Amino acid sequence: MNTAYRKPLPGTKLDYFDTRAAVDAIKPGAYDKLPYTSRVLAENLVRRCDPATLVASLTQIIERKRDLDFPWFPARVVCHDILGQTALVDLAGLRDAIAAQGGDPALVNPVVPTQLIVDHSLAVECGGFDPDAFEKNRAIEDRRNEDRFHFINWTKKTFKNVDVIPPGNGIMHQINLERMSPVVHAQDGVAFPDTLVGTDSHTPHVDALGVIAIGVGGLEAESVMLGRASWMRLPDIIGVELTGKLQPGITATDLVLALTEFLRHQKVVSSYLEFFGEGAAHLTLGDRATISNMTPEYGATAAMFYIDQQTIDYLTLTGREAEQVKLVETYAKQAGLWADSLKTAEYERVLRFDLSTVVRNIAGPSNPHRRVATTDLAAKGISGKVENEPGLMPDGAVIIAAITSCTNTSNPRNVIAAGLLARNANARGLTRKPWVKSSLAPGSKTVELYLDDAKLLPELEKLGFGIVAFACTTCNGMSGALDPVIQQEIIDRDLYATAVLSGNRNFDGRIHPYAKQAFLASPPLVVAYAIAGTIRFDIERDVLGHDQQGKPVMLKDIWPSDEEIDAIVKASVKPEQFRKVYEPMFAATVDTGEKLSPLYDWRPQSTYIRRPPYWEGALAGVRQLKGMRPLALLGDNITTDHLSPSNAIMRNSAAGEYLEKMGLPEEDFNSYATHRGDHLTAQRATFANPKLINEMAVENGQVKQGSLARIEPEGKVTRMWEAIETYMERKQPLIIVAGADYGQGSSRDWAAKGVRLAGVEAIAAEGFERIHRTNLVGMGVLPLEFKPGVNRKTLNLDGTEIYDVLGKPTPLATLTLVITRKNGERLEVPMTCRLDTAEEVSIYEAGGVLQRFAQDFLESNAAA
Repeated sequence: MNTAYRKPLPGTKLDYFDTRAAVDAIKPGAYDKLPYTSRVLAENLVRRCDPATLVASLTQIIERKRDLDFPWFPARVVCHDILGQTALVDLAGLRDAIAAQGGDPALVNPVVPTQLIVDHSLAVECGGFDPDAFEKNRAIEDRRNEDRFHFINWTKKTFKNVDVIPPGNGIMHQINLERMSPVVHAQDGVAFPDTLVGTDSHTPHVDALGVIAIGVGGLEAESVMLGRASWMRLPDIIGVELTGKLQPGITATDLVLALTEFLRHQKVVSSYLEFFGEGAAHLTLGDRATISNMTPEYGATAAMFYIDQQTIDYLTLTGREAEQVKLVETYAKQAGLWADSLKTAEYERVLRFDLSTVVRNIAGPSNPHRRVATTDLAAKGISGKVENEPGLMPDGAVIIAAITSCTNTSNPRNVIAAGLLARNANARGLTRKPWVKSSLAPGSKTVELYLDDAKLLPELEKLGFGIVAFACTTCNGMSGALDPVIQQEIIDRDLYATAVLSGNRNFDGRIHPYAKQAFLASPPLVVAYAIAGTIRFDIERDVLGHDQQGKPVMLKDIWPSDEEIDAIVKASVKPEQFRKVYEPMFAATVDTGEKLSPLYDWRPQSTYIRRPPYWEGALAGVRQLKGMRPLALLGDNITTDHLSPSNAIMRNSAAGEYLEKMGLPEEDFNSYATHRGDHLTAQRATFANPKLINEMAVENGQVKQGSLARIEPEGKVTRMWEAIETYMERKQPLIIVAGADYGQGSSRDWAAKGVRLAGVEAIAAEGFERIHRTNLVGMGVLPLEFKPGVNRKTLNLDGTEIYDVLGKPTPLATLTLVITRKNGERLEVPMTCRLDTAEEVSIYEAGGVLQRFAQDFLESNAAA
């Protein structure tokens, strides 16, 4: 700690670290030119880093250099129950490993405060047209997840620095936004900015509050939990100036879908964005959060907004204590984090976006950045002839319509707009189509309170949008089972069935096995599509139905005005609602004092929780990086859903067959996501997505779609899991070759764990998404990047080759990928080693995050 810069914070009894003084001592006047992100990172260095390296680290920030790693110490780690649970399973396994080597397992604890919210394990088995849906879904969740919840409860009682929010309380990001983030901490007499990592790619949701919060994989989160710094080079920090204002009738969802398309085209992958300008100043905090939440969809790492009066008003609205709200304002103004102080900030690159150009949008059918204006549905070939054959579902049937996810339900304007559209539709006699499974799953319990206050909850319920959960549901692939009659009709008629949801992800195969594709839309549009019943519907021009007088009703006839939306938000969203929800919720996290064994009593028959295998078998051996065979040749935009899907487990899948063998009834197979604490189940999810296209899976000259691989040298095409099993028995080292943007999507550690347990030692790709690359490193898998202009196609790879890697992995070094063809021809291909920092090299050399910690722990305790 650099006490030389510790000073009293005016108007408080706290101190703060004068980062401006530290920066300007190196280069006078430099602080005023720094972007917001740089100011927060600099404060973290001044307060936390080794004084001997402070000047060198700050110089990287001041001079915008990127040739030196510097440490970042996040204040918190926030987890949902899937990756959070698997991270804690890893730590429980680490305790076993430490105990086996004579260490004290009770000393293995998160060093950094860790908050785990159980929000990802509920499936919408009962839709919103069932008045008892919430209770039924929660009962099913508890029954299916008893093993998981038993383990989570054990971690709460045995690990220090772990708080748990139990199921049924909301989504981690929305709870973080509405309650958990203080924006400014007051700890040990010092005020400092809130910063955090979260085990979900949408953790940047709270960037809207001016809080640096980034999504990481479970493995990187484990490293931070255990007190290791998150090492980084100065990121690209891009200014995004927002101008103009939204047109009437345009929602924050429309805005964020347009921004996602724009920013993807602007190539902002891995960058930190800072939104500013008059357009940003007038956006509500809910609108800002909708933008920040979609950060991974446009590929950035963070999407920051400055602290200003909108921030203060939101903290007050959500029931924060007056003293805390005042501290945020005082600190932000003193430390140069208030919007007015950022007018002199300079960016290496500035993008400009005019809010007035945004129109009503949806996104799909397969990617969040594939925006389609609703006025262009016909031209884009999405809408078409509306089929209304009595007793039959139409082609393009919307089988799922879900108001879901933190992206939109944290924004009261979006939810109120949906309620008003439902009210107007009910008044005109419109109804939901019978094949549509509709649901409302808010990210916060406060949504129910303000909808009830506005008398809009009954209107939504009447159309089938009753509350089914306070959890991450359809957006995460937890959409539950369809009515068996509807499902059978889809199969028998081979219907093109779809989903429409107010979420942030719509990758093929993610939302539901029988929804061939999915579209993202605002909450009111989701309601409208439930009425239309088909995506082949021109939502702007076609007739939704007829009223009691036989008059046609169109979308424009029931769309609410901005004035009415704003009036109801002002009248019905109140601070006391947030206090009523959150005060008892957080009081419940207090430790009861019950003491349990520091070692978990693993349940041998569990398919949810199993001691991790990271110190045994293939993972205990040395990686050779020689004689590797390809497990898959893959194209561009491979997502973590391709690598390790999260949705429902089908009976005929490898995981389904395993669960049946273990005695689970099919109705309780649950999702791939919920079984990630058991590697024997989770391994069988590797590449289990039915939409996978492995270019090696060729039969009769055609590449076959599905969870398929080709075993070499036999050339036999088989199910992926059978190929993995075969290679594991042979102890055959493997490689994966892929195109650009490998590992898009969720921060899913099992997308890296699964391939490593299969024997994959390296991934050669044209480019990597940030979170997945760090997960690969955390599992001891070597990421290699092709040089520009070189790829699997220019090299004419077909999967019959043998691969070796020559050279010593060091940060961003050029290594040689030696490819030996079947005919003996040898190619030497230069590759960039994507171990980006010395810390990553250290983790890779140890075999992964856990192995690195175990070695360091035992060495430090032996020295003590």
